Amino acid sequence: MSTREAIVSLAYYAAHSTFSDPGELAYLYADLPRDPSQLSRISRDLLIHRGEGELFGHAHPTDRLHNDAETRYIDDILRIIVERDHAPLAQRRAVGDRFVGTCRDFTLLHVSFLRHHGIPARARSGFADYFRADDFHVDHVVTEYWDDKRGTWLLADTQLADPGLHHAWNVDFDPMDVPRSRFLVAGEAWRAMRAGAADPRTFGLHPPEEGPFFGERFVAGNIRLDLAALNKVETLLWDVWGEDEGKPGEPLPQSSREFYDRVAPVVSGEPSHDAARKLFTENDTLRTPRTVTCYAPFNGPSLVTLR
Repeated sequence: MSTREAIVSLAYYAAHSTFSDPGELAYLYADLPRDPSQLSRISRDLLIHRGEGELFGHAHPTDRLHNDAETRYIDDILRIIVERDHAPLAQRRAVGDRFVGTCRDFTLLHVSFLRHHGIPARARSGFADYFRADDFHVDHVVTEYWDDKRGTWLLADTQLADPGLHHAWNVDFDPMDVPRSRFLVAGEAWRAMRAGAADPRTFGLHPPEEGPFFGERFVAGNIRLDLAALNKVETLLWDVWGEDEGKPGEPLPQSSREFYDRVAPVVSGEPSHDAARKLFTENDTLRTPRTVTCYAPFNGPSLVTLR
């Protein structure tokens, strides 16, 4: 990446997207610290994952379980948070007052905090190996932020920001510097599978015996999500657009494999800002349209027009 491209890229990711912009609620950020690690912990303490109820000894109310994580934009997420507890954002919320979200929501809030301070940050979609004891790589979203001191992009997992929860997962690293071998961005996962270095059955929402959301078709969908996020379109994880690729769990046709063979390198390693922008804006299959199909896990499919 040229010096010019690097400067443009850092400025681009330091500015809000439509999804990360707190809008009229930016005043809530006034007293937040600048430190990325502290901001990660604050994000963690405002949210609880849909699947974490048992970990906290808590039963999510059905309406929150079904509806909170359907909230796309950070200003709407903030409204829900402060409606349940008017305390400053830096104050840890009781479990029952937290926003009930997913990894995407933890990440988007962290990214929003970082961009508010002018720190370049972006969401990355991929697969983590630390949520299960086997070799399965779980569908996940983390923050990628620029570390000025080291002059590089680091991965941060806000879900891991509370050390008191590490016993539940295989966390033996700094959550603010997740090893690239422990979290594979979608393009890297695709390339590993295609090179025969990784089993497609070990990537997805769950292993094959638990349902159809795994394998190369699922990873291809994550490539689209990751490319969109690199273009600051941080959609819900179940927003779908582009080519109709058949049923979950079915192998991709060879033409689609060859297509993602060309796309994956663009979103692997340290992505070229210019290449990621060009691919996203010029390809009808990859570019997020104004209206997407949302396959909400609890509420069913619907067409949603984005802001």
